[in-house]
Amino acid sequence: SRTVSLLSQLEKINLESVLGTPDNARYVTSKILHLVQSQEKTRKEMTSKGSTGIDVILSTLEVKSFNFCSYGLIAVLHFIIMKCGGRRASVIVAKGGTQILLQQLLSASKDCPPNEELMVLLHTLLAKIGPKDKKIGMKARINGALNISLNLVKHNLHNLRLVLPCLQVLRVYSTNSVNSVSLGKNGVVELLFKIVGPFSKKNTSLMKVALDTLAALLKSKTNARRAVDRGYVQMLLTIYVDWHNHDNRHRYMLIRKGVLQCIKSVTNIKLGRKAFIDANGMKILYNTSQDCLAVRTLDPLVNTSSLIMRKCFPKNRLPLPTIKSAFHFQLPVIPASGPVAQLYNLPPDVDDVVDESDDNDDAETESEVEIENDDDKDQHFKNDDIETDINKLKPRQELGRSIEELKMYEKFFPELSENFQEWDLVSKEPKPSVPGANLSGPIVVPTASEE
Repeated sequence: SRTVSLLSQLEKINLESVLGTPDNARYVTSKILHLVQSQEKTRKEMTSKGSTGIDVILSTLEVKSFNFCSYGLIAVLHFIIMKCGGRRASVIVAKGGTQILLQQLLSASKDCPPNEELMVLLHTLLAKIGPKDKKIGMKARINGALNISLNLVKHNLHNLRLVLPCLQVLRVYSTNSVNSVSLGKNGVVELLFKIVGPFSKKNTSLMKVALDTLAALLKSKTNARRAVDRGYVQMLLTIYVDWHNHDNRHRYMLIRKGVLQCIKSVTNIKLGRKAFIDANGMKILYNTSQDCLAVRTLDPLVNTSSLIMRKCFPKNRLPLPTIKSAFHFQLPVIPASGPVAQLYNLPPDVDDVVDESDDNDDAETESEVEIENDDDKDQHFKNDDIETDINKLKPRQELGRSIEELKMYEKFFPELSENFQEWDLVSKEPKPSVPGANLSGPIVVPTASEE
């Protein structure tokens, strides 16, 4: 077919690496792109099992002599991914496509100014194949491509067409904890808060991606502290209330959930929980959750809000001596002075359980000596306020009567005393009691003759 012929020509040019054939390579590349865009048969032929089409394109992109035709080849991969979906993304990753595309991104960033169209294609491709490659964050950091996307966002903040795929790539990079800290030091948290804002029907897709990226970045304790120090917790709550009040038809539920995910990430640290309480976050989330209860599609917002409130609510030991408790307990006699009395004399809103969840870990966080696949570390909130020691949970049992009063029932329970009588199986009468006999002694089994 025509496609196989063109791929053979491109492979031949690639193998020969002839510097004097740029026009021929450009012509072959443009023809392949035209066939892929216009004919579904060509796309199937390029991606069918056993086809070498993707291999030839990737190997050609690796040849530095043919940088002049790289745009056409990247456009071919982009069109295949967009039309064939995620099925081909895994194939490109398996063939080393991530590394090749990162090298192309690094080369394209050296142009002044960078080719905007090429940057859009490269970032769109990386955003599509990134979730299929678990090591893309580490590869980007090693290749020095980590800050390229960030710098593009900084210098093109109002260029929606370029910023959106760049943020999608940053979201993929941020799943790696080391990358999150590195990006945070370069100001990505402050940059994203310039994009995230109050209710607006413009650029909602950009808002959604920015919130998802911010939520991933705030899982790092260093970035969470930075957000708390700059007062972003109050800003997130204000943004959430604004979207809640204006989204009457509930069309932007994903954006509202994205804001809650950011709040959930930042409250994983003690400073974040304190800032949430100080910003009246408990009342805000409680009131907004009450408004959402009537709409079934808003259950994700109620669930996320409940998790945040439960995590931030002050922890107290049971039984609660204040009005916060829904139950009444018969409290034992408490000494007038002592640590127990001090706890029970605390005001109702004081957290009497010492929270040392993130004390003395600044050095560890700054160095980020973390495992690369430690991404799901904060996905599930641990219930560290639940007592697990069985001995502490057992109630102290005290006798209601004295031992002397209980001795009157001793004849009804002979197995509880130490004196036992053995029965003579022949005469059917009790034998003389043996002093000191108890259950731990040997059991006498009669022989056949005695029976």
